[in-house]
Amino acid sequence: MAYTGRCACGQVTLAIAADAPVTTRQCWCRQCQQIAAGGPTHNAVFRTEDVAVTGSLASSMWTAASGNTLTFSFCPACGTQVYGQSSARMHLKTVRFGALDEPHGLRPEMAIWTGDAPDWAVIDPAIAQFEGQPPAPAAPKN
Repeated sequence: MAYTGRCACGQVTLAIAADAPVTTRQCWCRQCQQIAAGGPTHNAVFRTEDVAVTGSLASSMWTAASGNTLTFSFCPACGTQVYGQSSARMHLKTVRFGALDEPHGLRPEMAIWTGDAPDWAVIDPAIAQFEGQPPAPAAPKN
């Protein structure tokens, strides 16, 4: 299955040539909470080479709790978060579920940085949980 997506205003579109993401994650780090209005971000990790973006993106960077530099890219017109990319894993793009067209059928396989989650957070007990940085995703398949 290939995936498509777009920002809220339609000026940025995605075409993802992958049958499935490398992994899917719910992230509770403080930076994700800040960009997600207090909740977690929900993300699908794809090989960089499989993600084609049409339209202009703006970006910002910060040093993540992992110590890596995280660049997050968003539509400058409507502000929709499109993807993030870690300096430690430039071969991967972390695409926000909200930028993917429905029905994408994805759900988080794990919750990460749960140690930063507020006490009211609801985290699915059926998925893997990591209080901090999880292990690196498996090497992408060619």
